[in-house]
Amino acid sequence: MSSTAVVSVVDDDESVRTALDSLLRSHGYTVRIYPNAQTFLASTGPQDTRCLISDIQMPGMSGIQMYDELLARGIKVPVIFITGYQGSPPRVSANAPQPVAYFPKPFPCGELMACIKEALSR
Repeated sequence: MSSTAVVSVVDDDESVRTALDSLLRSHGYTVRIYPNAQTFLASTGPQDTRCLISDIQMPGMSGIQMYDELLARGIKVPVIFITGYQGSPPRVSANAPQPVAYFPKPFPCGELMACIKEALSR
């Protein structure tokens, strides 16, 4: 793990953003948090991010729509989707880089951290 690895979190729930920020920083990652997809896409986040954690259901643009926009821009960053919606994992583009993971909330922190580590090692 590199302390310069930027992990971005996009979630409309402030408590989730705060918790993930604290968890990721405690593991030595540089973290950037965003309240919605539009804010993330309008920032330097897409270019700087080495791993993206995104909620699926957010007001305005969903996490899946944001991901599709990243792919349209030629940005292939590993994405870990999180959601409070209990159901089947969402469909994502066949062009999606790996790993792409899906965690229903609440999710086990250890599994999330292992997924991030794997994403950053590729």
